[in-house]
Amino acid sequence: MSLSFILANAPAAQGPLEQIQQQFGLNGWALLSQIISFSAVCFLLYRFAYHPILNVLEERRKKIADSLANAEAIKSQLADAKKTAEELITKASIDANKLIEEARTAAKQVAEREGQRAVAQANEIVQKAREAGEAEQKRLMAELRKDLSRLIVETTAKVTGKVLTAADQKRINDEATKELAA
Repeated sequence: MSLSFILANAPAAQGPLEQIQQQFGLNGWALLSQIISFSAVCFLLYRFAYHPILNVLEERRKKIADSLANAEAIKSQLADAKKTAEELITKASIDANKLIEEARTAAKQVAEREGQRAVAQANEIVQKAREAGEAEQKRLMAELRKDLSRLIVETTAKVTGKVLTAADQKRINDEATKELAA
């Protein structure tokens, strides 16, 4: 076979593109119109769907990041608040114990003062009772002397059988008083 025979019987010379088109049944104008319409759809989706969706996702990401930051801030504030509360409770407990001790000390002092005052009042009452007893004793002794003097005068008058004068009565009373005092 000669080269001229092969070339004469060979199909018309086709380039690789033409062979692919023929083998796959591609139509160039249809392919170009599909590429243009696909590009337009891609542009429209990017412009009106993909880009807004990305914006929404970015906003959500920011919100989530802000929420996480706020949650951390709240956790630290809560920890600080707990610490402050514990410190306040501890301080209040110490202050309460201090106040209780002061109250106990004050109560002891008041009890001691009241006890001393009660002892002083009791001593005063005892002193007044002694004074009253002594005054009563003096009064009773005076009354007893008077009665005793009267009895001595009456007895002497009965024994002697005479009526005693006021001077005699006075002398007998004085003698009886001296003997009772001794």
